[in-house]
Amino acid sequence: MNSLTTIFENAHQAKKELSKITDATINRVLNAIADEAVAQSAHIIEENRKDLDRMSPDDPKYDRLKLTAERIEGIASDLRNVALLPSPLGHVLSDIVRPNGVNIKRITVPFGVIGIIYEARPNVSFDVFSLCLKSGNVCLLKGGSDAQNSNSAIVELIRKVLVKFELNPDIVTLLPSGHETTTELLHAVGQVDLVIPRGGQKLIEHVRDNARVPVIETGAGVCHTYFDEFGDLKKGAAIINNAKTRRVSVCNALDCLLVHASRIHDLSMLCAPLINSNVVIYADEQSYGSLKGFYPERLLKEASEKEYGTEFLDYKMAIKTVGTFTEALDHIAKYGSKHSEAIVSENKLRIATFQQQVDAACVYANTSTAFTDGAQFGLGAEIGISTQKLHARGPMALQEMTTYKWVITGNGQIRS
Repeated sequence: MNSLTTIFENAHQAKKELSKITDATINRVLNAIADEAVAQSAHIIEENRKDLDRMSPDDPKYDRLKLTAERIEGIASDLRNVALLPSPLGHVLSDIVRPNGVNIKRITVPFGVIGIIYEARPNVSFDVFSLCLKSGNVCLLKGGSDAQNSNSAIVELIRKVLVKFELNPDIVTLLPSGHETTTELLHAVGQVDLVIPRGGQKLIEHVRDNARVPVIETGAGVCHTYFDEFGDLKKGAAIINNAKTRRVSVCNALDCLLVHASRIHDLSMLCAPLINSNVVIYADEQSYGSLKGFYPERLLKEASEKEYGTEFLDYKMAIKTVGTFTEALDHIAKYGSKHSEAIVSENKLRIATFQQQVDAACVYANTSTAFTDGAQFGLGAEIGISTQKLHARGPMALQEMTTYKWVITGNGQIRS
């Protein structure tokens, strides 16, 4: 029996024990982990520094990898917020009595053992654990080698708190790094109930193409903002800047600005705030001509086809001029990833049509795509952003970490 088989079997055993833990105990554990994370922030940051030292600061993943005292405080706050949420388990989704007197209920239950495969995002270790614990799921964490020291420190801290509460530490396990681990996790039929990949398109495609266990995809974010002919210039400039520059390395960051041709004369003002962040713009012919002489030459490039549909995860952005509203919709349909799309417009009919016709998990009007986040949606934290349509769509939080079962009660009825 290899070590991973043992880990999977231990997780399966921990699942049985977790089902007996009360929600009140879970909440105390989450608050204790939040306190310990803050108390041990210097140690976590020290281990995180070891990971950062192996990565170039110019790498788009660097910001996602980096932990600071402020970010750890935010993580602790998210843990406490999850503890405040009601348990998602045991909710009666439907309750009917058939003509023969048989009572049929549909009730929320945990998946069981969930494997999470993610890249250089050590905060995910805390987020995933909190949501899995609160929803009654055991979690197997497969973090990227880029964050090995950070993830090890975090999971060690969590397991120590579990032991203090006399709980099975195998409720959470950090799996060894390496591709062979991923393969075994994806093939752990009967031991792992669900796998969720959280990362770039290549990771997601690899998991989808190779998994033998059920998968929920958290897709890449190729996000657009369409500045309509009826758009407000002041709102548009602020929204575009925030969506692009708040955090470039996350999936809700803006990748492509669509601008109506009738507003091309406003493009330089729409893009002016981006100069402060040295955002490189890949512009089509019409927008390039409008920006030339106004936007720094070193930051202005001519767009090629490859820039459209690219998730940059960097201080880079494409611009496409569209002649009609329909052309904007067609561009999003062709190049979007069904993650987050936005319109800036003062025309109510145009907004309503955009929100109805755009096929994406999150569709915005007059606000930034940066809000696509479980905490911002009031969900406490998130596992990731699902771009698929089965089971979960958009920010996946507590409710999405449950499935359901049918509970049928009779009084001697038999089927004829």
